Amino acid sequence: MTENFKTRKIREKKNTPQKRRVVGVVRKTHRTQPETTQTTQTRKRVDNRKPQRFEQKKEVDLRSKQVRKPVEKKENTFRQSSNQNKKKPYQPKQQDRRRPSNTKFKRQDDKPKQDVFNKPGDDKLRIIPLGGCEEVGRNMTIFEYKNDIVIIDMGLQFPEEDMPGIDYIIPNTEYLKGKEKNVKAVIFTHGHMDHIGAAPILLERLGNPLIVGSKLTVHMIKGRMEDYKKGSSKNIQSKLVNSFNYKLKFGSFGLKLFPVAHSIMEAMGIILETPNGTVIHPGDWKIDDKLKAGKTGYEYLSKLKKPSILMLESLGVAYKKKPVPEEEMYKNLEKLIADAPGRVIIGTFASNVDRVKVILEMAEKYGKTVAVDGFSMKTNIQIAKKLGIVKFDLRQLIKIEKTLDLPDNKVVIMCTGAQGEENAVFNRIANGVHRSIKFKKSDTVIFSSSVIPGNERTVQRVKDLIYRQSDNVIHSEIMDVHSGGHATAAEVADVIRAIKPTYFVPVYANHYMLKEAAKIAKGIGYDDKHILIPDNGSVMEFSKTEAKMSDKKVEASPVFVDGLGISNLQNIVFRDRQILAQEGMVVVITTVARRTGKLIHNPDIISRGFVYLKENQELINQARNKIRKIVEERNTKEIDSDFLKNKIRNDIGQFLFSKTGKRPMVLPVVIEV
Repeated sequence: MTENFKTRKIREKKNTPQKRRVVGVVRKTHRTQPETTQTTQTRKRVDNRKPQRFEQKKEVDLRSKQVRKPVEKKENTFRQSSNQNKKKPYQPKQQDRRRPSNTKFKRQDDKPKQDVFNKPGDDKLRIIPLGGCEEVGRNMTIFEYKNDIVIIDMGLQFPEEDMPGIDYIIPNTEYLKGKEKNVKAVIFTHGHMDHIGAAPILLERLGNPLIVGSKLTVHMIKGRMEDYKKGSSKNIQSKLVNSFNYKLKFGSFGLKLFPVAHSIMEAMGIILETPNGTVIHPGDWKIDDKLKAGKTGYEYLSKLKKPSILMLESLGVAYKKKPVPEEEMYKNLEKLIADAPGRVIIGTFASNVDRVKVILEMAEKYGKTVAVDGFSMKTNIQIAKKLGIVKFDLRQLIKIEKTLDLPDNKVVIMCTGAQGEENAVFNRIANGVHRSIKFKKSDTVIFSSSVIPGNERTVQRVKDLIYRQSDNVIHSEIMDVHSGGHATAAEVADVIRAIKPTYFVPVYANHYMLKEAAKIAKGIGYDDKHILIPDNGSVMEFSKTEAKMSDKKVEASPVFVDGLGISNLQNIVFRDRQILAQEGMVVVITTVARRTGKLIHNPDIISRGFVYLKENQELINQARNKIRKIVEERNTKEIDSDFLKNKIRNDIGQFLFSKTGKRPMVLPVVIEV
């Protein structure tokens, strides 16, 4: 094949030696072609000059103190000030300022943080709650031994009334940054939102570590992950717990599980075996009411290896009355369903799948049809049915719109929202904005749930709305229509006596509840050395012989989920929202001539949530005059927009406060024309 012109030129170019400019040290290069005589001679000549180069450089370095001064003076003559005796700051050479090309640039805040706790040779077990020890919800606890980490629960907390615009709150995982590879597993005790609600966000942040839980719990987590981000559930690895004979190993941690009675199916307690002791964590729990009097069902846990650490959920220590047995609760519900003159509308937790099953059986017994409303409740029922946890025909459930075609006394509706949640079904029906259902006087409305601490006001508001629309409202203060899932103060004492732990750590409740649980333990005989009351971020350190609370804490400030935004730096945003909600807002629009700095026309004032403009014209005119003086009394014609905005904001804010006693948010707008 003949070689064309272009191919020949490329070949000749490759074979032709390249001329190089030799400066200092010559780098070795790989040559694909044999060296020519010319290149060999060139390299020899450069090699002969190397010692001379280095000697020359050394001489320059030795004389640098003498040479630098005149050179620097010559180059920087135009920068020098009139004060010749003023000492100049040190100016590094250009080559010192240049970043080497083979060095990866790192910002100061990119430096890895030093672990102030886990130092080489340290063999302490550290237990760090990131949430759940100062509030109800946001439950998450870290267990760390050397380079092994196990986490229990990743829950959310619902926003309080002083958190406008926040959807929910999740734990802060700042401490785990850089330690993601150390996380061996995340273990979930059960499927309530205060234990799994933050999993979609936090699992992704931690690189999707292995999760361990019951079938129902793991599938509820996967369903929530799909709601949060489509396809994200495929990224997680899971270990399903099918029996309580499991024994798993995660680095230095051994895991065993035990059954727990709670208000959701497949709840389980956790036993963590560590080199420094055995941790017993029941999650949320109560004593099964089917047991004989004086028995707790947890006596066998006292035989575990010592020292043992009992981390006991203490939410129920404020409950003094005897818990309602489930059998009695279901009898009361059955009587209400059987005798109801019209529809029966029951509000309960979305996770109460077993309660839905029992109510379906009751409705079938009395010839009534059941409708379920609420996205989370429908999802959980489908999951439980798919897994075979509950066995009923889904065809027994009808859409809520179909209930309008049936006689009222043949309808039972189960829905979410008994906690007063803003967008839940109960609240929408009570406010008259539900697409299909409105309360009637003949309806029997049942609150089959306890009030979560912190939700008292919202629940009361919904109750008042429903009482105005229905004559038959039933709740736990009237009749036992709910069996709680948390132990009372007496049951906490019984369990401590039954398990006989070395150390007692109350968790998963408000601080006052943790203190009350500690009082119970002291009454049994525990001293302060064997009781630890943590806050969020506290670091509890356990050796084989002692336990103590570290003086240092880890970052555990709440992380707020606001729409699609996730941040723990929203104090300013909260303050602004609270001011807008309480005091209102005033917008001041000032148009100024760019050349003269004078006002072109009267300032515009817009009020939202502060005062009604039509009824406060005198106040608005006084404010306009004040703004006019601020602009006209300036000493210069040049316009400094930032200065003018700050001046208007401060002076008008003080003026409005002096006239009304309110401090609205003042937003100045300066337009230059």
